[in-house]
Amino acid sequence: MAGKAAAPGTAVLLVTANVGSLFDDPENLQKNWLREFYQVVHTHKPHFMALHCQEFGGKNYEASMSHVDKFVKELLSSDAMKEYNRARVYLDENFKSQEHFTCFQKRLTKQTRFPVTRDTSSRIAHILRGHVPLERRKTASEALGSFYFLHESLKNIYQFDFKAKKYKKVTGKEIYSDTLESTPMLEKEKFPQDYFPECKWSRKGFVRTRWCVADCAFDLVNIHLFHDASNLVAWETSPSVYSGIRHKALGYVLDRIIDQRFENVSYFVFGDFNFRLDSKSVVETLCTKATMQTVRAADTNEVVKLIFRESDNDRKVMLQLEKKLFDYFNQEVFRDNNGTALLEFDKELSVFKDRLYELDISFPPSYPYSEDSGQGQQYMNTRCPAWCDRVLMSPSARELILKSESEEKVVTYDHIGPNVCMGDHKPVFLAFRIAPGAGRRCQRHQRALRETSL
Repeated sequence: MAGKAAAPGTAVLLVTANVGSLFDDPENLQKNWLREFYQVVHTHKPHFMALHCQEFGGKNYEASMSHVDKFVKELLSSDAMKEYNRARVYLDENFKSQEHFTCFQKRLTKQTRFPVTRDTSSRIAHILRGHVPLERRKTASEALGSFYFLHESLKNIYQFDFKAKKYKKVTGKEIYSDTLESTPMLEKEKFPQDYFPECKWSRKGFVRTRWCVADCAFDLVNIHLFHDASNLVAWETSPSVYSGIRHKALGYVLDRIIDQRFENVSYFVFGDFNFRLDSKSVVETLCTKATMQTVRAADTNEVVKLIFRESDNDRKVMLQLEKKLFDYFNQEVFRDNNGTALLEFDKELSVFKDRLYELDISFPPSYPYSEDSGQGQQYMNTRCPAWCDRVLMSPSARELILKSESEEKVVTYDHIGPNVCMGDHKPVFLAFRIAPGAGRRCQRHQRALRETSL
Protein backbone atom coordinates (compact mmCIF):
# COMPACT_ATOMS: atom_id res chain seq x y z
CA MET A 1 0.00 0.00 0.00
CA ALA A 2 1.43 3.38 -0.94
CA GLY A 3 2.07 5.84 1.83
CA LYS A 4 3.08 5.64 5.48
CA ALA A 5 1.39 6.98 8.58
CA ALA A 6 4.60 8.79 9.52
CA ALA A 7 4.57 10.72 6.26
CA PRO A 8 1.07 12.04 5.53
CA GLY A 9 0.08 13.49 2.20
CA THR A 10 0.21 12.35 -1.39
CA ALA A 11 3.48 10.79 -2.55
CA VAL A 12 4.68 11.97 -5.97
CA LEU A 13 7.49 10.56 -8.09
CA LEU A 14 8.76 12.43 -11.17
CA VAL A 15 11.29 10.63 -13.37
CA THR A 16 13.10 11.76 -16.51
CA ALA A 17 14.93 9.26 -18.70
CA ASN A 18 16.55 9.47 -22.12
CA VAL A 19 15.95 5.87 -23.16
CA GLY A 20 17.33 5.79 -26.70
CA SER A 21 19.99 3.23 -25.74
CA LEU A 22 17.38 0.79 -24.40
CA PHE A 23 16.00 0.22 -27.89
CA ASP A 24 19.37 0.06 -29.60
CA ASP A 25 20.44 -2.81 -27.29
CA PRO A 26 17.25 -4.06 -25.62
CA GLU A 27 18.44 -7.55 -24.77
CA ASN A 28 21.23 -6.30 -22.54
CA LEU A 29 19.79 -3.04 -21.19
CA GLN A 30 16.00 -3.11 -20.79
CA LYS A 31 15.86 -5.76 -18.07
CA ASN A 32 18.40 -3.96 -15.88
CA TRP A 33 16.79 -0.59 -16.54
CA LEU A 34 13.33 -1.80 -15.52
CA ARG A 35 14.65 -3.54 -12.41
CA GLU A 36 16.33 -0.35 -11.19
CA PHE A 37 13.26 1.73 -12.04
CA TYR A 38 10.95 -0.63 -10.15
CA GLN A 39 13.28 -0.47 -7.15
CA VAL A 40 12.84 3.29 -6.97
CA VAL A 41 9.06 2.86 -7.23
CA HIS A 42 9.16 0.30 -4.42
CA THR A 43 11.33 2.54 -2.22
CA HIS A 44 9.26 5.70 -2.56
CA LYS A 45 5.83 4.13 -3.05
CA PRO A 46 4.30 7.02 -4.98
CA HIS A 47 0.57 7.59 -5.28
CA PHE A 48 1.11 9.61 -8.47
CA MET A 49 4.01 8.88 -10.79
CA ALA A 50 5.19 10.52 -14.02
CA LEU A 51 7.86 9.05 -16.28
CA HIS A 52 9.09 11.39 -19.02
CA CYS A 53 11.12 9.64 -21.72
CA GLN A 54 13.17 11.17 -24.50
CA GLU A 55 14.42 9.42 -27.67
CA PHE A 56 11.66 6.91 -27.06
CA GLY A 57 12.11 4.03 -29.50
CA GLY A 58 15.77 4.72 -30.21
CA LYS A 59 17.18 5.85 -33.53
CA ASN A 60 15.23 3.43 -35.73
CA TYR A 61 11.61 2.83 -34.84
CA GLU A 62 11.02 0.20 -37.50
CA ALA A 63 13.86 -1.94 -36.24
CA SER A 64 12.87 -1.52 -32.60
CA MET A 65 9.06 -1.58 -32.80
CA SER A 66 8.71 -4.98 -31.11
CA HIS A 67 10.98 -3.83 -28.28
CA VAL A 68 8.92 -0.66 -27.85
CA ASP A 69 5.74 -2.73 -27.62
CA LYS A 70 7.36 -4.95 -25.02
CA PHE A 71 8.54 -1.98 -22.98
CA VAL A 72 5.09 -0.35 -22.90
CA LYS A 73 3.31 -3.60 -22.07
CA GLU A 74 5.80 -4.35 -19.30
CA LEU A 75 5.20 -0.99 -17.63
CA LEU A 76 1.42 -1.37 -17.82
CA SER A 77 1.13 -4.98 -16.68
CA SER A 78 4.13 -5.91 -14.53
CA ASP A 79 3.69 -7.14 -10.95
CA ALA A 80 5.71 -4.16 -9.75
CA MET A 81 3.05 -1.82 -11.16
CA LYS A 82 -0.06 -3.86 -10.34
CA GLU A 83 -1.31 -1.38 -7.73
CA TYR A 84 -1.50 1.37 -10.37
CA ASN A 85 -4.95 0.82 -11.81
CA ARG A 86 -5.09 4.01 -13.91
CA ALA A 87 -2.59 5.16 -16.49
CA ARG A 88 -2.15 7.57 -19.37
CA VAL A 89 0.53 6.98 -21.99
CA TYR A 90 1.36 9.49 -24.73
CA LEU A 91 3.76 8.33 -27.45
CA ASP A 92 4.89 10.81 -30.07
CA GLU A 93 4.95 8.54 -33.13
CA ASN A 94 4.10 10.78 -36.08
CA PHE A 95 7.21 10.62 -38.25
CA LYS A 96 6.01 11.12 -41.81
CA SER A 97 5.63 14.88 -41.63
CA GLN A 98 8.06 17.73 -41.09
CA GLU A 99 5.34 20.29 -40.51
CA HIS A 100 5.25 20.33 -36.72
CA PHE A 101 8.20 22.58 -35.87
CA THR A 102 6.14 25.51 -34.72
CA CYS A 103 3.57 26.01 -32.03
CA PHE A 104 0.66 23.80 -31.04
CA GLN A 105 -1.45 22.76 -34.02
CA LYS A 106 -5.15 23.34 -33.49
CA ARG A 107 -6.32 21.55 -36.60
CA LEU A 108 -7.58 18.02 -36.16
CA THR A 109 -5.55 15.18 -37.60
CA LYS A 110 -5.61 11.44 -37.25
CA GLN A 111 -5.56 10.93 -33.52
CA THR A 112 -4.29 7.57 -32.40
CA ARG A 113 -3.66 3.94 -33.16
CA PHE A 114 -5.63 3.22 -29.98
CA PRO A 115 -9.04 4.94 -30.39
CA VAL A 116 -10.54 6.29 -27.22
CA THR A 117 -13.56 4.29 -26.14
CA ARG A 118 -15.53 3.81 -22.98
CA ASP A 119 -14.51 0.14 -22.92
CA THR A 120 -11.05 0.94 -21.64
CA SER A 121 -10.37 -2.33 -19.84
CA SER A 122 -11.18 -4.40 -22.93
CA ARG A 123 -8.98 -2.25 -25.18
CA ILE A 124 -6.03 -2.43 -22.80
CA ALA A 125 -6.46 -6.18 -22.56
CA HIS A 126 -6.09 -6.42 -26.34
CA ILE A 127 -2.96 -4.29 -26.22
CA LEU A 128 -1.40 -6.43 -23.52
CA ARG A 129 -2.23 -9.62 -25.44
CA GLY A 130 -0.46 -8.17 -28.46
CA HIS A 131 -3.58 -7.88 -30.66
CA VAL A 132 -2.93 -4.22 -31.45
CA PRO A 133 0.58 -3.51 -32.79
CA LEU A 134 2.16 -0.11 -32.41
CA GLU A 135 2.77 0.87 -36.05
CA ARG A 136 5.88 2.91 -36.72
CA ARG A 137 7.89 4.24 -39.62
CA LYS A 138 11.62 3.96 -40.19
CA THR A 139 13.24 7.21 -39.14
CA ALA A 140 15.76 8.81 -36.85
CA SER A 141 13.73 9.46 -33.72
CA GLU A 142 13.89 11.95 -30.91
CA ALA A 143 10.35 11.18 -29.84
CA LEU A 144 8.96 11.95 -26.41
CA GLY A 145 7.11 9.33 -24.42
CA SER A 146 5.10 10.41 -21.38
CA PHE A 147 3.76 7.87 -18.86
CA TYR A 148 1.50 8.69 -15.91
CA PHE A 149 0.47 6.14 -13.27
CA LEU A 150 -2.11 6.53 -10.50
CA HIS A 151 -2.19 4.29 -7.43
CA GLU A 152 -5.41 2.48 -6.60
CA SER A 153 -5.61 4.25 -3.23
CA LEU A 154 -5.62 7.69 -4.85
CA LYS A 155 -9.11 9.12 -5.22
CA ASN A 156 -10.57 11.84 -7.41
CA ILE A 157 -7.74 12.51 -9.85
CA TYR A 158 -8.41 14.91 -12.70
CA GLN A 159 -6.61 15.79 -15.91
CA PHE A 160 -7.08 19.05 -17.77
CA ASP A 161 -8.70 19.18 -21.20
CA PHE A 162 -6.94 22.04 -23.00
CA LYS A 163 -9.65 22.29 -25.63
CA ALA A 164 -12.66 22.26 -23.30
CA LYS A 165 -10.67 24.18 -20.64
CA LYS A 166 -11.90 22.03 -17.78
CA TYR A 167 -10.74 19.06 -15.71
CA LYS A 168 -11.97 15.53 -16.36
CA LYS A 169 -11.82 12.58 -14.02
CA VAL A 170 -9.21 9.95 -14.85
CA THR A 171 -10.23 6.28 -14.90
CA GLY A 172 -8.82 3.21 -16.59
CA LYS A 173 -5.68 2.89 -18.72
CA GLU A 174 -5.31 4.56 -22.11
CA ILE A 175 -2.57 4.86 -24.70
CA TYR A 176 -2.40 7.67 -27.24
CA SER A 177 0.07 7.47 -30.10
CA ASP A 178 0.88 8.52 -33.66
CA THR A 179 -0.29 12.14 -34.00
CA LEU A 180 -0.81 13.87 -30.67
CA GLU A 181 -1.68 17.33 -32.00
CA SER A 182 -5.40 16.55 -31.91
CA THR A 183 -5.34 15.09 -28.39
CA PRO A 184 -7.01 17.70 -26.16
CA MET A 185 -5.50 16.33 -22.95
CA LEU A 186 -2.04 17.70 -23.74
CA GLU A 187 -0.13 20.37 -25.59
CA LYS A 188 2.65 19.23 -27.89
CA GLU A 189 5.04 21.57 -29.65
CA LYS A 190 8.25 21.25 -31.64
CA PHE A 191 10.77 24.02 -31.71
CA PRO A 192 10.94 26.18 -34.83
CA GLN A 193 13.44 24.71 -37.29
CA ASP A 194 15.57 27.85 -37.37
CA TYR A 195 16.40 27.32 -33.68
CA PHE A 196 18.88 24.66 -34.72
CA PRO A 197 19.43 24.83 -38.51
CA GLU A 198 22.15 22.14 -38.45
CA CYS A 199 19.39 19.55 -38.01
CA LYS A 200 17.33 18.92 -41.14
CA TRP A 201 14.46 17.73 -39.01
CA SER A 202 14.76 17.87 -35.27
CA ARG A 203 11.90 16.38 -33.28
CA LYS A 204 13.07 18.11 -30.13
CA GLY A 205 10.35 20.01 -28.32
CA PHE A 206 8.00 19.58 -25.37
CA VAL A 207 4.74 18.02 -24.25
CA ARG A 208 2.64 19.49 -21.45
CA THR A 209 -0.09 17.87 -19.38
CA ARG A 210 -2.00 19.38 -16.45
CA TRP A 211 -3.19 17.45 -13.42
CA CYS A 212 -5.20 17.93 -10.27
CA VAL A 213 -3.91 15.70 -7.47
CA ALA A 214 -4.96 16.13 -3.83
CA ASP A 215 -6.75 19.35 -4.81
CA CYS A 216 -3.44 20.67 -6.13
CA ALA A 217 -3.14 21.73 -9.78
CA PHE A 218 0.19 21.56 -11.61
CA ASP A 219 1.65 21.22 -15.09
CA LEU A 220 4.12 18.49 -16.03
CA VAL A 221 6.33 19.32 -19.02
CA ASN A 222 8.38 16.70 -20.87
CA ILE A 223 11.22 18.46 -22.68
CA HIS A 224 14.18 17.69 -24.95
CA LEU A 225 16.57 20.51 -25.82
CA PHE A 226 19.35 20.72 -28.40
CA HIS A 227 22.70 19.00 -27.96
CA ASP A 228 26.26 20.18 -28.60
CA ALA A 229 26.92 19.20 -32.21
CA SER A 230 30.71 19.68 -31.91
CA ASN A 231 33.05 19.67 -28.92
CA LEU A 232 35.39 21.95 -30.87
CA VAL A 233 32.71 24.56 -31.46
CA ALA A 234 31.56 24.34 -27.83
CA TRP A 235 35.14 25.01 -26.71
CA GLU A 236 35.54 28.19 -28.77
CA THR A 237 33.51 30.60 -26.63
CA SER A 238 32.21 30.95 -23.10
CA PRO A 239 29.28 30.50 -22.98
CA SER A 240 29.09 28.33 -26.08
CA VAL A 241 26.87 29.00 -29.06
CA TYR A 242 24.91 25.85 -28.17
CA SER A 243 24.19 27.19 -24.72
CA GLY A 244 22.60 30.23 -26.36
CA ILE A 245 20.39 27.99 -28.52
CA ARG A 246 19.18 26.05 -25.46
CA HIS A 247 18.57 29.32 -23.62
CA LYS A 248 16.34 30.51 -26.45
CA ALA A 249 14.42 27.23 -26.64
CA LEU A 250 13.84 26.94 -22.90
CA GLY A 251 12.69 30.54 -22.75
CA TYR A 252 10.22 29.72 -25.51
CA VAL A 253 8.81 26.83 -23.46
CA LEU A 254 8.47 28.88 -20.28
CA ASP A 255 6.74 31.71 -22.13
CA ARG A 256 4.26 29.27 -23.64
CA ILE A 257 3.27 27.58 -20.39
CA ILE A 258 2.65 30.85 -18.56
CA ASP A 259 0.90 32.76 -21.33
CA GLN A 260 -2.66 33.99 -21.01
CA ARG A 261 -4.45 31.13 -22.76
CA PHE A 262 -4.95 29.20 -19.52
CA GLU A 263 -4.87 29.87 -15.81
CA ASN A 264 -1.32 29.78 -14.46
CA VAL A 265 -0.52 26.93 -12.08
CA SER A 266 2.65 25.49 -10.57
CA TYR A 267 4.77 23.56 -13.05
CA PHE A 268 7.52 20.96 -13.17
CA VAL A 269 9.74 20.79 -16.24
CA PHE A 270 11.75 17.58 -16.43
CA GLY A 271 13.56 15.94 -19.30
CA ASP A 272 16.83 15.98 -21.21
CA PHE A 273 17.86 19.63 -21.19
CA ASN A 274 21.23 18.77 -22.71
CA PHE A 275 22.78 21.30 -20.33
CA ARG A 276 26.59 21.10 -20.61
CA LEU A 277 29.43 22.36 -18.50
CA ASP A 278 31.07 25.51 -19.79
CA SER A 279 33.54 23.70 -22.04
CA LYS A 280 36.12 26.44 -22.35
CA SER A 281 36.32 26.95 -18.59
CA VAL A 282 36.43 23.19 -17.90
CA VAL A 283 39.29 22.64 -20.34
CA GLU A 284 41.23 25.58 -18.94
CA THR A 285 40.82 24.17 -15.42
CA LEU A 286 41.63 20.55 -16.27
CA CYS A 287 44.59 21.51 -18.42
CA THR A 288 45.98 24.51 -16.54
CA LYS A 289 49.61 23.54 -16.99
CA ALA A 290 49.25 21.96 -20.41
CA THR A 291 50.35 23.12 -23.83
CA MET A 292 47.95 22.88 -26.75
CA GLN A 293 48.65 21.37 -30.15
CA THR A 294 46.29 22.16 -33.02
CA VAL A 295 45.71 19.63 -35.80
CA ARG A 296 44.21 20.91 -39.04
CA ALA A 297 42.72 19.15 -42.06
CA ALA A 298 45.16 19.17 -44.97
CA ASP A 299 42.59 20.15 -47.58
CA THR A 300 40.53 22.78 -45.72
CA ASN A 301 42.86 23.94 -42.95
CA GLU A 302 39.92 23.45 -40.58
CA VAL A 303 40.76 22.58 -36.98
CA VAL A 304 39.91 18.91 -36.50
CA LYS A 305 41.70 18.10 -33.25
CA LEU A 306 43.18 19.72 -30.16
CA ILE A 307 45.78 17.89 -28.07
CA PHE A 308 46.67 19.11 -24.58
CA ARG A 309 49.98 17.83 -23.19
CA GLU A 310 51.65 18.28 -19.84
CA SER A 311 54.54 20.73 -19.98
CA ASP A 312 56.78 18.18 -18.28
CA ASN A 313 56.29 14.50 -17.36
CA ASP A 314 57.42 13.47 -20.86
CA ARG A 315 54.66 15.66 -22.32
CA LYS A 316 51.96 13.18 -21.37
CA VAL A 317 48.67 13.69 -23.23
CA MET A 318 46.00 14.97 -20.83
CA LEU A 319 43.11 15.69 -23.18
CA GLN A 320 42.23 15.07 -26.80
CA LEU A 321 39.37 17.07 -28.24
CA GLU A 322 37.60 16.42 -31.54
CA LYS A 323 34.10 17.05 -32.85
CA LYS A 324 32.80 13.95 -31.07
CA LEU A 325 35.74 13.11 -28.83
CA PHE A 326 36.45 14.31 -25.29
CA ASP A 327 39.18 11.99 -24.07
CA TYR A 328 40.50 13.09 -20.67
CA PHE A 329 43.14 10.88 -19.08
CA ASN A 330 41.54 10.74 -15.61
CA GLN A 331 37.79 10.11 -15.42
CA GLU A 332 37.87 10.06 -11.63
CA VAL A 333 37.57 13.83 -11.60
CA PHE A 334 33.98 13.40 -12.85
CA ARG A 335 33.14 10.78 -10.21
CA ASP A 336 34.98 11.98 -7.10
CA ASN A 337 32.47 13.30 -4.58
CA ASN A 338 29.82 12.90 -7.30
CA GLY A 339 31.62 15.44 -9.47
CA THR A 340 30.54 18.34 -7.25
CA ALA A 341 33.82 20.17 -7.92
CA LEU A 342 32.58 20.66 -11.48
CA LEU A 343 29.23 22.16 -10.53
CA GLU A 344 30.77 25.64 -10.72
CA PHE A 345 30.90 25.13 -14.50
CA ASP A 346 27.23 24.11 -14.67
CA LYS A 347 25.98 27.59 -15.55
CA GLU A 348 23.16 27.26 -18.07
CA LEU A 349 20.31 27.25 -15.56
CA SER A 350 21.52 30.47 -13.91
CA VAL A 351 19.93 32.50 -16.71
CA PHE A 352 16.54 31.33 -15.44
CA LYS A 353 17.22 31.71 -11.72
CA ASP A 354 14.05 33.78 -11.20
CA ARG A 355 11.83 31.41 -13.20
CA LEU A 356 13.13 27.91 -12.46
CA TYR A 357 14.34 26.24 -9.30
CA GLU A 358 16.24 23.01 -8.75
CA LEU A 359 17.09 21.11 -5.60
CA ASP A 360 20.78 20.70 -4.79
CA ILE A 361 22.51 18.18 -7.04
CA SER A 362 24.27 15.41 -5.11
CA PHE A 363 24.67 12.83 -7.89
CA PRO A 364 27.35 12.57 -10.60
CA PRO A 365 26.89 13.86 -14.17
CA SER A 366 24.07 11.91 -15.83
CA TYR A 367 25.64 11.71 -19.31
CA PRO A 368 27.44 10.21 -21.33
CA TYR A 369 27.76 6.79 -19.70
CA SER A 370 29.15 3.76 -21.48
CA GLU A 371 26.52 1.67 -23.25
CA ASP A 372 28.48 -1.49 -22.49
CA SER A 373 26.10 -3.51 -20.32
CA GLY A 374 29.02 -4.57 -18.12
CA GLN A 375 30.02 -0.98 -17.31
CA GLY A 376 27.83 0.86 -14.82
CA GLN A 377 30.04 3.80 -13.84
CA GLN A 378 32.28 4.35 -16.87
CA TYR A 379 31.78 7.44 -19.04
CA MET A 380 32.19 7.35 -22.81
CA ASN A 381 34.92 9.59 -24.21
CA THR A 382 32.57 11.27 -26.67
CA ARG A 383 31.53 14.32 -24.58
CA CYS A 384 32.51 16.05 -21.40
CA PRO A 385 30.30 14.52 -18.66
CA ALA A 386 27.45 16.83 -17.69
CA TRP A 387 24.14 17.00 -15.83
CA CYS A 388 21.91 16.84 -18.90
CA ASP A 389 18.91 15.24 -17.20
CA ARG A 390 17.13 17.42 -14.63
CA VAL A 391 13.91 18.01 -12.73
CA LEU A 392 13.18 21.73 -12.53
CA MET A 393 10.21 23.59 -11.11
CA SER A 394 8.52 26.94 -10.86
CA PRO A 395 8.90 29.06 -7.70
CA SER A 396 5.36 28.09 -6.62
CA ALA A 397 6.14 24.40 -7.17
CA ARG A 398 9.19 24.83 -4.98
CA GLU A 399 7.00 26.26 -2.22
CA LEU A 400 4.67 23.28 -2.64
CA ILE A 401 7.57 20.92 -1.98
CA LEU A 402 9.00 22.92 0.90
CA LYS A 403 5.61 23.01 2.60
CA SER A 404 5.64 19.23 2.52
CA GLU A 405 8.98 18.90 4.32
CA SER A 406 8.84 17.72 7.94
CA GLU A 407 11.20 16.23 10.46
CA GLU A 408 11.27 13.11 8.34
CA LYS A 409 13.07 13.58 5.02
CA VAL A 410 10.41 13.20 2.34
CA VAL A 411 12.11 14.95 -0.58
CA THR A 412 14.73 13.09 -2.62
CA TYR A 413 16.54 14.29 -5.77
CA ASP A 414 18.81 11.60 -7.19
CA HIS A 415 19.68 9.40 -10.16
CA ILE A 416 18.71 5.79 -10.85
CA GLY A 417 21.06 2.84 -11.30
CA PRO A 418 24.35 4.30 -10.03
CA ASN A 419 26.20 1.00 -10.43
CA VAL A 420 24.27 -0.48 -13.36
CA CYS A 421 24.39 0.31 -17.07
CA MET A 422 21.22 2.24 -17.84
CA GLY A 423 22.30 3.33 -21.31
CA ASP A 424 24.17 6.55 -22.06
CA HIS A 425 21.91 8.54 -19.71
CA LYS A 426 21.19 7.81 -16.03
CA PRO A 427 17.52 8.52 -15.23
CA VAL A 428 16.99 11.29 -12.67
CA PHE A 429 14.06 11.51 -10.25
CA LEU A 430 12.41 13.78 -7.72
CA ALA A 431 10.32 12.20 -4.96
CA PHE A 432 8.22 14.33 -2.62
CA ARG A 433 4.85 14.54 -0.89
CA ILE A 434 2.06 17.00 -1.30
CA ALA A 435 0.94 17.89 2.20
CA PRO A 436 -2.82 18.14 2.77
CA GLY A 437 -3.94 21.62 1.77
CA ALA A 438 -0.47 22.59 0.53
CA GLY A 439 -1.44 23.43 -3.01
CA ARG A 440 -3.88 25.60 -4.88
CA ARG A 441 -7.28 24.02 -5.39
CA CYS A 442 -8.27 23.15 -8.95
CA GLN A 443 -10.53 25.60 -10.71
CA ARG A 444 -13.35 23.33 -11.80
CA HIS A 445 -17.11 23.42 -11.75
CA GLN A 446 -19.33 20.87 -10.06
CA ARG A 447 -20.49 19.54 -13.40
CA ALA A 448 -16.87 18.74 -14.30
CA LEU A 449 -16.66 16.60 -11.19
CA ARG A 450 -19.55 14.53 -12.46
CA GLU A 451 -18.01 13.93 -15.88
CA THR A 452 -17.25 10.40 -16.87
CA SER A 453 -13.79 9.16 -17.74
CA LEU A 454 -11.73 10.58 -20.58
